[in-house]
Amino acid sequence: MEPGVYRVFCRKGKAKQRCTLLRSARAIRPLYSVCPALVALKPIGQLYGEVGAFADLPCGVTVLLGQTQSFECLEEPVQILRQELPAKDRIDPCPNKLILGNRVVHRALARRIQLEIILTSVCRKVTGGGKLDRTAGEGVFRPDLWVRGTSGHSMSVAFVFPGQGSQFVGMGKSLAANFTAAQDVFDEVDTALDGKLSTVIFEGPTDTLMLTENAQPALMAVSLAAFRVLEQEAGFRLKSDAQFVAGHSLGEYSALAAAGAFTIAEAARLLRTRGQAMQKAVPVGEGAMAALIGLEFDAASAVASQAAQGEVCQAANDNGGGQVVVSGSKRAVERAVEIAKTRGAKRAMLLPVSAPFHCALMQPAADVMAEALANVSIKAPSVPIVANVLASPVQDPAQIVRALVAQVTGTVRWRESIAYMAGAGVTSFYEVGAGKVLSGLIKRIADRATTGAIGSAEDVASFKAGRTP
Repeated sequence: MEPGVYRVFCRKGKAKQRCTLLRSARAIRPLYSVCPALVALKPIGQLYGEVGAFADLPCGVTVLLGQTQSFECLEEPVQILRQELPAKDRIDPCPNKLILGNRVVHRALARRIQLEIILTSVCRKVTGGGKLDRTAGEGVFRPDLWVRGTSGHSMSVAFVFPGQGSQFVGMGKSLAANFTAAQDVFDEVDTALDGKLSTVIFEGPTDTLMLTENAQPALMAVSLAAFRVLEQEAGFRLKSDAQFVAGHSLGEYSALAAAGAFTIAEAARLLRTRGQAMQKAVPVGEGAMAALIGLEFDAASAVASQAAQGEVCQAANDNGGGQVVVSGSKRAVERAVEIAKTRGAKRAMLLPVSAPFHCALMQPAADVMAEALANVSIKAPSVPIVANVLASPVQDPAQIVRALVAQVTGTVRWRESIAYMAGAGVTSFYEVGAGKVLSGLIKRIADRATTGAIGSAEDVASFKAGRTP
């Protein structure tokens, strides 16, 4: 469909018309067609990762709307349709029965979202004999579809939280020195862990900070300290100012704490347990991880499969930009390094890690985390989290728990997660916490997106200065 053209599909039997795109989005007028042939649809649409489907709706009413228009966020055309629908006879205005579907294309253009809605369908109340398909994986309708924040460019923003490897002695120190909100986070973590982890974070020694059981809660503490300062100093509110959150490996716990799924203290205890369990799962020296640079995920997975030879070797992190990390038994990972060099890898090297994370050898740790998470009351996060193992958003607490347990032995699908968010309209990613590792990865995956890192007092000042009044 040509940009700048608003295409109207009229009632059945009338010719298709075209007219110049109206500048005001609110001028869109959907036309209705009572056409049973158009109602029997396959599962259609995907909005925030949830799919809507029709089944057996012979009395349904179908709205056909095709157009290309730029909106600040996905919700704008949805709100327009919502305003239009109640005025029409025989249309059920109930928001959880409106499905955007068949094809919704998002393109980031100049920090705006270009939306191409090819089909919008609305069903009548089910008392007419029709029914909605609500089978698992299909027919899941968001009851809160209409209440997402729509101010400014907020819905084109995602916040991401770093994982292990980003830690360094002194991280977060300037935050604690300048902001009470940050110091309160470090105090809360110290109390939860019954020790002075903050001293290790600020002063070292390095080898103590690098221990997995310390590095994981430490990185979360720095991320949440920075996040709390954003809330206090910049007036930032996640629910209204962001579309998604995501975290790399342990960063998922930081993201969930930021989104209110559990408390900072609970996150600290869970990550201490996670770090200890992951370290104990495999005796030192029996596992390894290696970075394969210059191979895409499928090629790297093939290398891992060939190298396994009866042992464990699998793709652990799909970081994007031709960077894949494999994990497993030491001998198998060493074989993978050599095979990768013959398959076109630019570099293939063992990583200095203490255990083979995100592979089947971590199953004992996954079992520990299943038990630990069962003892925590997890709430629905204020915004969807794009889960590592799904590369799609979740908000249901039970599904979050399953994803966190699966993550221990599963692949961190970071490339797909960023691609999903970019495809859903995110144009700005902010990395909250230590370092800029994720920012670098994101630039290689979503090259049109802007990135920013917020881990120091100076970063907070820059973020605050750049916020739209």
